[in-house]
Amino acid sequence: MLINKEMDDYELLDASLGMKYERWGKYYLLRPDPEALWDNGDLKEKYEGKIDGIYYRSKTGGGSWTNLKKIPEKWTIKYKDLTFNIKEMGFKHTGIFPEQAANWDFMYGKIKESKRNVKVLNLFAYTGGATCACMKAGAEVVHVDSSRGMVEWAKENVASSKLDTTKIRYIVDDCIKFVKREIRRGHKYDAIIMDPPSYGRGSGGEVWSFSKNILELINLCMELLSDKPLFFQINSYTTGISPVVLENILKLTINKKYTGKITCDEIGLKAKNNDLILPCGIFGRWESA
Repeated sequence: MLINKEMDDYELLDASLGMKYERWGKYYLLRPDPEALWDNGDLKEKYEGKIDGIYYRSKTGGGSWTNLKKIPEKWTIKYKDLTFNIKEMGFKHTGIFPEQAANWDFMYGKIKESKRNVKVLNLFAYTGGATCACMKAGAEVVHVDSSRGMVEWAKENVASSKLDTTKIRYIVDDCIKFVKREIRRGHKYDAIIMDPPSYGRGSGGEVWSFSKNILELINLCMELLSDKPLFFQINSYTTGISPVVLENILKLTINKKYTGKITCDEIGLKAKNNDLILPCGIFGRWESA
């Protein structure tokens, strides 16, 4: 399992009974996590007086935050030389998936080591964690997401991290539609990142399903790769999908055309207050030899 160990401004402190207790900078949040099926005590009782905000699910869907102490509408956390804006969002999110920092490190290192101009396509790019890491390494990035709000948030993160705004293009669009247009335009990329949801809707109401559409998207993206690509990264939080599924897809697509290495595994976070590990999805990666 790939586990991030270096994010000083974030810590997973504990997880139990469908909840996780975390530190985001100086604020301590308790929120649901479906992977924490074990019983390590009631976290609300266990950390009473040490919780700033709790996310409660609604019986009718969604949920809301209850702040027990004063929390600003927005605050920042740092990861190495990057600065990210954190907010309490609906559906329990905060704007960053800290476990992905281990992947950001890989991308940064691969781009730096290449010692050439690198163009990256980031699909389902959310608030731009991977975008910022690639830009910090010197790459040009095309950042694509169907949510205008998430793209605006990514702009905030790029600005907070003091990155070169001439090296990024923001696109609000359905990812499959955008990739098809890029193929017609003859554009090429040295690296492609995708972090697709299990289900979603594009900017024009297009329906996305990971199980139905992921192979189509990967095959389309194959047509966008340059002659000497650096890496192809897929992340997934879709329940029931094994890392072996991504490994098999990469073997039968990109690895048939380019010589390289495939790495597929789970990704997770280690709790600081015990030796428990919280699974946080899977990733599949092809990288040049």
